[in-house]
Amino acid sequence: MVRVLVTGAGGFVGRHLARALAARGAQIHGFGLGPAPEDTPSMAWREGDVLDRDALDAAVAGAEPDAVVHLAGQSSAGLSFERPVETYRSNAMGTWALLDAVHRHAPRARVLVVGTSEAYGPQPGGSRVREDAPFRPVSPYALSKAAADALSAAFARRHGLMLIRTRSFAHTGPGQAPTFVVPAFARQIARIEAGKEDGVLHVGNLDVTRDITDVRDVVEAYILLLERGQPGGAYNVCRGEGLSLSKLVAELCALARRKVRVEVDPSRFRPSDLPWLVGDPSALHRDTGWAPVTPLSTTLADVLEFWRELPVDRREESV
Repeated sequence: MVRVLVTGAGGFVGRHLARALAARGAQIHGFGLGPAPEDTPSMAWREGDVLDRDALDAAVAGAEPDAVVHLAGQSSAGLSFERPVETYRSNAMGTWALLDAVHRHAPRARVLVVGTSEAYGPQPGGSRVREDAPFRPVSPYALSKAAADALSAAFARRHGLMLIRTRSFAHTGPGQAPTFVVPAFARQIARIEAGKEDGVLHVGNLDVTRDITDVRDVVEAYILLLERGQPGGAYNVCRGEGLSLSKLVAELCALARRKVRVEVDPSRFRPSDLPWLVGDPSALHRDTGWAPVTPLSTTLADVLEFWRELPVDRREESV
């Protein structure tokens, strides 16, 4: 049985990945902050921070992994403006610490370091950015992930690790925290339907186009990259199609069980944003055969249903 160590296994993507790996019969070793998540399959769990060298050593040595997926870190671009130093330490230095532990305790493991498309920065409208594009980050989060990407490539070359990097574009699905745009809208609609808010959906800047994929398709891409990706390579994980946030909001409102009026709230704007960010997934398709299978209409319906099914008092919480 293949042993896979997943850092950040208690997070949104980590929980979906753990379920997908379990369905393939993998033995999952989770590492992350807090106790093991309750909604994931049985796994060997170690609690710890990626900046804690002793905890990382114990996790990697104890798992004896055949593969490692590195998801741990601070994942919110918005929050990174409030906590830039903590974001950089967690994402850049945490990645370095994890790779050092892998080098010392599991040097033959295949390693997937999950990065972000936001590292590419501003792109021309109508374009599809490729992996050879330069990084031009505009947020502390994007800068920290660009650094993690560069550190990973350098570390792997120096030490001969079988390491693959992703530049993952926007993804969403059931269970994502409302600090992200789709669940933030869905939570508001669920509260409107429950009579807890008036019929106004408060939004930020909708003049933005993103390449959005269902998280369940994204974790399939990660598993295929572990199996078939080229060590040393970097891969865009994306649909390859742009969707404006204004259209996304319109589709969510059409699913609402009550009439919803959209109102722009300038306080919800990011300090900086990218008007257009769409990727070219050709390398991923070529090397793994992956393609997304979940229509975005299904994704949006599932996210909204997730928030409807939560107890009303829990809709105030992050997940």
